[in-house]
Amino acid sequence: MRVVLKWSFRLVLFLVVVIGLAFVHVWYFKPYRIDWFYGRIFAQFALQSPEMLSGMRILPGWADFYSRKLDDASPAHEEAMARLVKDGVETLHRYDRDAMDEQGRLSYDVLDYFLSIQVEGDRFRDHDFPVNQMFGVQSSLPNFMAQTHQVKNAAEADAYVARLDLFPTKFAQVVESLKRREAKGVVPPKFTVDGVLEQMNGFIGVPAKQNMLYATFKEKLDAIAADAMPQAKRDELLAKVEDSIEHRVYPAYRSLIDYFTVLQPKAQKNEGAWSLPDGDAYYAWCVRMHTTTDMAPEQVHALGLAEVERIAGEMDAILRDKGLEDGSIGTRVQQLAHAPDATYPNTPDGKAAMLKQYQAILDDVNANLGGAFDVRPKLGVEVKAVPEFSEKTAPGAYYEPGAFDGSRPGVFYANMRDTTETPKFTMRTLAYHEGIPGHHFQIAIAQELTGVPFFRRVLPFTAYSEGWALYAERLAWELGFQKDPLDNLGRLRDEMMRAVRLVVDSGIHYKHWTREQAIAYMMDNTGMAESDVTAEIERYFVAPGQALAYKAGMLKILALREKAKQALGPDFKLSEFHDQVLTHGALPLALLERVVADWTKSRTGG
Repeated sequence: MRVVLKWSFRLVLFLVVVIGLAFVHVWYFKPYRIDWFYGRIFAQFALQSPEMLSGMRILPGWADFYSRKLDDASPAHEEAMARLVKDGVETLHRYDRDAMDEQGRLSYDVLDYFLSIQVEGDRFRDHDFPVNQMFGVQSSLPNFMAQTHQVKNAAEADAYVARLDLFPTKFAQVVESLKRREAKGVVPPKFTVDGVLEQMNGFIGVPAKQNMLYATFKEKLDAIAADAMPQAKRDELLAKVEDSIEHRVYPAYRSLIDYFTVLQPKAQKNEGAWSLPDGDAYYAWCVRMHTTTDMAPEQVHALGLAEVERIAGEMDAILRDKGLEDGSIGTRVQQLAHAPDATYPNTPDGKAAMLKQYQAILDDVNANLGGAFDVRPKLGVEVKAVPEFSEKTAPGAYYEPGAFDGSRPGVFYANMRDTTETPKFTMRTLAYHEGIPGHHFQIAIAQELTGVPFFRRVLPFTAYSEGWALYAERLAWELGFQKDPLDNLGRLRDEMMRAVRLVVDSGIHYKHWTREQAIAYMMDNTGMAESDVTAEIERYFVAPGQALAYKAGMLKILALREKAKQALGPDFKLSEFHDQVLTHGALPLALLERVVADWTKSRTGG
């Protein structure tokens, strides 16, 4: 018996050593198989982001080591992540791409592009504004706690409290990062500093029990069955949340408010990327990164002017048909937008009716897409209002992906700050863009892919994802979902906005346009409400190049579709084309072009 135990112990020890050596090999050196490398690099990034893991929910419950943690926002962590990206590229390049099959080469090229463009832009690491009126710890962290952190049992509720207690640490890391940028001459625009201060003072300007962090937590607790959690435990948790908000969360906000109060006198300009150190090179990189093309800023500007002129012609025809012949496109669209029945009342009932109508639009298009798609997501989508505390500076709408385990649907968030900003004739286009067949289809289908490395299911490429969503707006019109000329005008208005973005984004960051000049141009050409336009223009100031991706991606998808139609003739099927676009995950536009070309070639026997 002793001999058996002795040899059993030796066998277990041997297995432990082998497994340990295998782990060291895969984690620290070039793995034998590239699939192992793909798994490693995703794991290395994922393990550094507890918040991302909470959002995706890809790990089983017993492996939940992250729900009591927040992402590290310190400069040291930024440096570590930059090294990880650089090491990842170097390791990837040590594999023999030519020895791979077609799908293997595609995976290699996707990751190579994603990592390499970041390495190229690493010298501009401190050129962004981590806290701004659109996004940053002051708004994204409360939204994450309210929208993403699930509370379905006592353990998850305790984790919620633990995360609230970490707000001071996270905010201190962000302040350290902001000070480093300030020392390099990277100071946010004046409107950003003013807006952030107003937003944060509003957030802490209510008693803890009235704060969204308390209210949404209570809602989650109330949804837990009465027999699943004693009332005493609920009371204890609510008391802890109130205490944490009062003594950890609010002081954290006050520290960031103190920093921005001191910064405020130094932020007296509203200037584009050109004003930053080596700003022209930075913006040129932003253009390449967000569009996944080699376009230069001057080309972007010229393309935008041409698209504005083309779309204006189509809008003008509809406006003239409605008897509106005088004035700019924007002025005439505003006349229609201000008609008595053009918008929902800006009241609680009006807002509720508007959200209900958005859901009805999504349900209708989902049920009547016909044969336009063979592959459709299993995960559903619902409509919610943007949280009140961030709606003033938030965009008109955005999409939040659902959980990988199906426990949370995709959400189309509609901004309810003022219903009169969104005429009824623009609602369909917005729903198609954010929901079906736009972002929800594209992102949910990618999440549900099988047979590809996991990173292919999650990597973001702005031109692809936003290009698809803008293409989806046009597709819905082509499929007959916007028969009313005014609905089509709404579609064209939003396409015009994306064309105008090419002009104003390059105007702000490359041609030194002022904030007021950009606002006036967008007002004249889109017919959007001034408050909406102002939020848009201020968004472009703090996210150079991002707004260019929509048109760049849409135009590429339309061009690829037309080329495939010409090559395949009567054999072209729209659903098959959509399968090719959607079932490979997000791609740089050049790789999307290759995928469609290979499909066309296989169909023609070329």
